[in-house]
Amino acid sequence: MTESESLEYLEELGKTGIVPGLDRIRELLRRLANPQEQLRFVHFAGTNGKGSTLNYVGSVLECAGYKVGYYTSPAVVHPREIIRVGKRKITKDAICRGMERIRECNEAMKAEGSGSVSRFEAETALAFLYFLEAGCDMVMLECGMGGEQDATNVITAPQVSVITSISYDHMKFLGNTLGEIAAQKAGIMRPGIPTVTCAQHPEAMAVLRQRAESCGAPLVVADVADARGVKYGLQKQRFSYGSYKNLEISVPGAVQITNAVLAVAVVETLTGSGLVISENALRKGLLQMTWPGRFTVIGKKPLFIVDGAHNEDAALQLAKSLDLYFTNKRILFIMGILKDKEVRRIAEITAPYADQIFTVKTPDNPRAMDALELARVVSEYNPRVTATDSVEEAAELARLMAAPEDVIVAFGSLSFLGRLMKAEEERKPGGKK
Repeated sequence: MTESESLEYLEELGKTGIVPGLDRIRELLRRLANPQEQLRFVHFAGTNGKGSTLNYVGSVLECAGYKVGYYTSPAVVHPREIIRVGKRKITKDAICRGMERIRECNEAMKAEGSGSVSRFEAETALAFLYFLEAGCDMVMLECGMGGEQDATNVITAPQVSVITSISYDHMKFLGNTLGEIAAQKAGIMRPGIPTVTCAQHPEAMAVLRQRAESCGAPLVVADVADARGVKYGLQKQRFSYGSYKNLEISVPGAVQITNAVLAVAVVETLTGSGLVISENALRKGLLQMTWPGRFTVIGKKPLFIVDGAHNEDAALQLAKSLDLYFTNKRILFIMGILKDKEVRRIAEITAPYADQIFTVKTPDNPRAMDALELARVVSEYNPRVTATDSVEEAAELARLMAAPEDVIVAFGSLSFLGRLMKAEEERKPGGKK
């Protein structure tokens, strides 16, 4: 298969949508000789903060000398970025070879009446094949959705299970209460294997504690309230936690301190299981971590920020960051949100912050909300809203209206942010056209 054929096959598999359950992925991996059984994992579930926490931990392990694989979703700019070894995306050749095997197995499964795997299941299998081929020492494995029935939960013995902040998202599949959603996330816990989590809503925490006790999984709670000397900033942020003083991160955003504290607790748990990680590796790894699309500065004068705030909890964190960094600043928004998200609640939280709002329809996504429909919802909370025809038009209008000292914030679906980031990069001198 060529790269384009491989991506087209994945697109075809994606037409089935979200299909929870582990039977298909187990059968596919059996036919591929179960590559996941020869890998070591740190498994991440949660509603928000998975990607940031995962990358903090992976960066620290890399600085400690380990070869680290990363499986994250969704893609922001290019489909290949969801599977990485270090900072390098999966190679085109590896995609072609891996997808050739996966297609062969999947077509055989369909012919035998076992059904077809979903796109996410195929990508998960591809990641396992690539990480084994690359000789990864450890894999940072992110659940796509939920935990219990997520394709990544086919692994049986992670080094550590990690559950980040739990809030409302994907209720159609995960449940309508925090307790029900937490029960799905808690499905990644394993007997005798530590689970590390952050401070949660009491309803969610009660479920996590109950599940940990029932399955015999030691539970570690990393509470950001225990962080000391916290200093926020757009360039660097600083905090002390446990025995570590003046740890620094370079990713802005109020919530990143929470994510970094959780990552420190994960690293400490890994050292307790035998990994050798020095304090210097911890400090260097935290500081070096970057994660595009999460309160990322992509332009200056005016300051231009993109953030993947796509549900209620993430919107609250975005609002907190706006209060923290941009009090008394004039702010312009570019919003693009999927229609199955809590659109009205997101608008209610964020819209009052903006002097002007431009709405866009996330391109190439059947779940995208039309820009005009989104503008109607937003107008209930801020009348200064304009629907635009494209991501590029919204960015151009925002730049025209913004003074050098103003702030433009684009947020919502990561796929629309990826297109925006690519377009802004191409505008810069020497950018790829």
